[in-house]
Amino acid sequence: ICPGISFALPNVELPIAQLLYHFDWKLPNDAKPEELDMNEKFGLTVGRENDLELIAIPYCHSFLQ
Repeated sequence: ICPGISFALPNVELPIAQLLYHFDWKLPNDAKPEELDMNEKFGLTVGRENDLELIAIPYCHSFLQ
């Protein structure tokens, strides 16, 4: 097990949580989730063959208005 994992996990999880909390996300060109290419690229790790492109829409919290 990596000795730096206790440092690395919060430094990855917090920015992702903030992005998910502060933005709504949509696919470009009114694409549907069913149309996404989910093919995998194999190597040392498994990743997506094509990048996932999303549009970030700022989320307005109702309690701030």
